Amino acid sequence: MSSTEPRGPVDSSRTPRYAGPATFARLPRLDEVARADIAVVGVPFDSGVSYRPGARFGGNAVREASRLLRPYNPAQDASPFALVQVADAGDIAANPFNINEAVETVEAAADELLATGARLITLGGDHTIALPLLRSVAKKHGPVALLHFDAHLDTWDTYFGAEYTHGTPFRRAVEEGILDTEALSHVGTRGPLYGKQDLTDDEKLGFGIVTSADVMRRGVDEVAQQLRERIGGRPLYVSVDIDVLDPAHAPGTGTPEAGGLTSRELLEILRGLSGCRLVSADVVEVAPAYDHAEITAVAASHTAYELTTLMARQIAASRQESAQ
Repeated sequence: MSSTEPRGPVDSSRTPRYAGPATFARLPRLDEVARADIAVVGVPFDSGVSYRPGARFGGNAVREASRLLRPYNPAQDASPFALVQVADAGDIAANPFNINEAVETVEAAADELLATGARLITLGGDHTIALPLLRSVAKKHGPVALLHFDAHLDTWDTYFGAEYTHGTPFRRAVEEGILDTEALSHVGTRGPLYGKQDLTDDEKLGFGIVTSADVMRRGVDEVAQQLRERIGGRPLYVSVDIDVLDPAHAPGTGTPEAGGLTSRELLEILRGLSGCRLVSADVVEVAPAYDHAEITAVAASHTAYELTTLMARQIAASRQESAQ
């Protein structure tokens, strides 16, 4: 292998998947490579949850489950770790006792990683962390399109007077002008709300909604096409709360809701975003204490893998165009 070729995962034909440290997909650490095109970073923080805690352990659970990932992605006909350098950047250590300080810490750490030229795949942690990550991405790209997979809207105003929680990040993001309000979408929402006003307020913020029932009735291809049309050529941030999946597919999460997407539906919609300009993404709310046989962590690791593949293909295609 030449020095310019990406360093890929540990060879599973020589070292069993269950042996050695659990970096994401058994990839090198960030300090083991000269630079990374895609950095996978954990944020073990869950002080913003409103029901069951435990997502602080989600990132490492996803890393453990990702031992089963393989280098070639047939669904996207790509070997992402050969196309670009992907590396595990470890964890951002955020203060668990001070949410405001934690938000500032995540933003600053994301700024540093993005300054290297990498795109980020962030493993949560609870959904509070989406706000500082969006702030950081918007500094680089301006207001971004947002595709938000979740059972919940996460556009409420406050909880117990607190502005920063896992149910408020996208209201704050709209208020701060870091989202492109012409291209905001929720996918997979369902379940009871506090009142009809929740939907009215969400619409005023600029969000369109594709419920889990819509996905079931219309199918993943039609939904993906609609999302692509709404996003257009804008820089895109994808945020995946694993509770977008039905509890049958993701029991290990803090606020489960019946009637969710299947893991197959989620992965197929993500694969349908191949023409979009994905600049960063997160996968959050995996709480392994409530998981069974790593069902949730496996689904989250594959979700991160599809997002990584999308990014890798786009980076490689851009470089090829530049070289011509």
